[in-house]
Amino acid sequence: MKNNPSQNNMRYTLNDLCQLVELTPRTIRFYIQKTLLPAPEGSGRGSFYTQKHLERLLEIKKWQDAGLSLERINELLFDEGSSKPLPPLKRSQPGDIEVCSHIYIDEGLTLTLNPSKANLSPEQTKQLTLEIISLYQRIAVSDKEDK
Repeated sequence: MKNNPSQNNMRYTLNDLCQLVELTPRTIRFYIQKTLLPAPEGSGRGSFYTQKHLERLLEIKKWQDAGLSLERINELLFDEGSSKPLPPLKRSQPGDIEVCSHIYIDEGLTLTLNPSKANLSPEQTKQLTLEIISLYQRIAVSDKEDK
């Protein structure tokens, strides 16, 4: 895994990605062929995968674990107007991989957020964070005043 400091995004080789999501290179190439996953950035030996590729693969695995076919997963990924009910998600198991954001609130306090499960937009996530910081500060100040 190589970090690109100019974009502050992780870059993954095909092997890195395979290890992270526990899939074979053949499976990942198949997903690209079926347009479930975008092609890697760059070309040839310089090609690489990004965080978006990782998140998409984890989402595909999540839906497959819930029993969905690749055709239905494709509909869920690309059909914005899909009104078909979604199946219940499989509960997380020990060893499952999830991509989470860790938001610093204060010393010793971090908010952990799984964007794919929380269904929050970046604006909503920012609003939630600001509200939690405000609440924490009010609690901390009232605790100091009580002493």
